[in-house]
Amino acid sequence: MDLFIIGDVHGCFFTYLKLLQHWNPRSEYLIQLGDLVDRGNHSPKTIRLSYEIQLAFKKQTIFLKGNHEQLMQHALLGKDPMKNWERNGGTETMLQFERESIDPYIYISWIRNLPLFWENKKVFISHAGIAAEAIDPWNPDATDGLLWNRKPLQKMDKLQVVGHTPLLDGKPEFLPESNAWNIDTGAYKGICLTGIKIRKNGTFIETISVPTDKRDIKNL
Repeated sequence: MDLFIIGDVHGCFFTYLKLLQHWNPRSEYLIQLGDLVDRGNHSPKTIRLSYEIQLAFKKQTIFLKGNHEQLMQHALLGKDPMKNWERNGGTETMLQFERESIDPYIYISWIRNLPLFWENKKVFISHAGIAAEAIDPWNPDATDGLLWNRKPLQKMDKLQVVGHTPLLDGKPEFLPESNAWNIDTGAYKGICLTGIKIRKNGTFIETISVPTDKRDIKNL
């Protein structure tokens, strides 16, 4: 099975739907590398759709945790005294849940159990990547960890695929110095949502980018 890896969605539900049309569950694993929520207009629908996709295609899907899922998890479990989630889009996300009459706590167990990474012998996929000089890369709350890192990536003996840091030109970028792809193309900024298709051995097939749907972003 090949891999179809989707970058940061950030509540851009209608854009996400369009990109998912390019997934073939008979021949591809779907891997989403986190940050389903916040920023865009439809975080509840995006979470619900992802949850339902995984229920329907348990053997073909991997949803990873992003830093925004980690913030949401802490807030819903009462472990966010500094209100970090509120400052990073959580206030609007909770209003969306209220407007949609969707209880976010339905999904808290699923969010808590999202893995931090997926790998095989040739590919390593995470939200923000393994930094070249990371002190504690496996700590989900560390600034240079798998969920928050913005430092240069370590060159592994595997291809890394990450998101987290938006590419404002809307073009996914291969970084030869670290043998890594960044596929966050700023969907919530009104640019586009990107997926990359690769073989299970890391061989590149293609990238697919879908322009952000106007319904997903305010004032677009």
